[in-house]
Amino acid sequence: MDNQAQKKKGIKKALKWLIPILLFVIVMIGLVVPLPYYIELPGTTQAINQMVQIKGKQDDKNGVFALTTVEIAQANGAELIASKFNPFATVYSQQDMMGGLSSQQFMVVNQFYMQTAQNTAVAQAFKLANKPVDMKYDGVYVMSVANESNFKNDFQIADTITSVDGHTFKSSKDLIQYVSEQKVGQSVNIAFTRMDGSKHTATNKLIKLPNNKAGIGITLTDHTEAVTDPAVTIDAGNIGGPSAGMMFTLEIYSQITGKDLRQGRNIAGTGTIEVDGTVGQIGGVDKKVATASREGMSIFLAPDSGTKTNNNYLDAQTAAKKLNTQMKIVPIKTVQDAVTYLETGKIID
Repeated sequence: MDNQAQKKKGIKKALKWLIPILLFVIVMIGLVVPLPYYIELPGTTQAINQMVQIKGKQDDKNGVFALTTVEIAQANGAELIASKFNPFATVYSQQDMMGGLSSQQFMVVNQFYMQTAQNTAVAQAFKLANKPVDMKYDGVYVMSVANESNFKNDFQIADTITSVDGHTFKSSKDLIQYVSEQKVGQSVNIAFTRMDGSKHTATNKLIKLPNNKAGIGITLTDHTEAVTDPAVTIDAGNIGGPSAGMMFTLEIYSQITGKDLRQGRNIAGTGTIEVDGTVGQIGGVDKKVATASREGMSIFLAPDSGTKTNNNYLDAQTAAKKLNTQMKIVPIKTVQDAVTYLETGKIID
């Protein structure tokens, strides 16, 4: 055999072993490298008794009110495969999970929702207890910035606009009215505050909105703060989102009235709290039932404000059956429903 043939034979022999090794390496990389998908899993169940502090009040009753969370993590190939065998894992594309936001923006938005939920919870708890509450207007939250806005490099999501050209306002409607009366292309100076409390200003030109009026080029909502006596502070750490609103309301109401709603029971739940006291639907309720059951909760309060095909309460019941849990799933439409059930055991239809 000449040297050329021997060389070819050696190459073929090397490839015979090298190709499977390369394929193995490629597969392993595919299994561990993060992909543009996210997995939602059962998170934590956390007592909120010590998260809520009310001046002159103390929660010394037995049992706990607990919020429930979901865990969201960017997935790799191995985790995507494993999720197929987990009935409490849901896979989302990056677009479906983030809605086009960056990871940082997504976190900021969820902190905004948590802050808003806490504020609404304070207001609803005091109203439910027939105690005075004053809604202080702090400015306008920036919820998104249009690409064509001249302020797109100045604002961040959840910034609070406090004044325009030195003018302050009592509502977002007043701010919109003032800006719309200016001229397209006119420069305005806007003062705003970041969620970390830092203060900033930006000057730029107004753009023409679809209604042909001048505008900043943002979507916005009122930033209001519930002012009460006694004062309420809530520290939920790095937990984000609006879904703990109902549970915060119950904890605050319990503290300011002195009522023992828990009666020694460990009570978990979820649901937004709206300005009229309605408990709104949330995502991932099956995961929240799973974590509450795992942590030994005896009652789970679930929003019952959806339809027959999209209803947190029905989904929570289904999850409880899968888990074969003894935890009682209770349908809640309003925060008053929750108070009535905890006091009397009566479920409101």
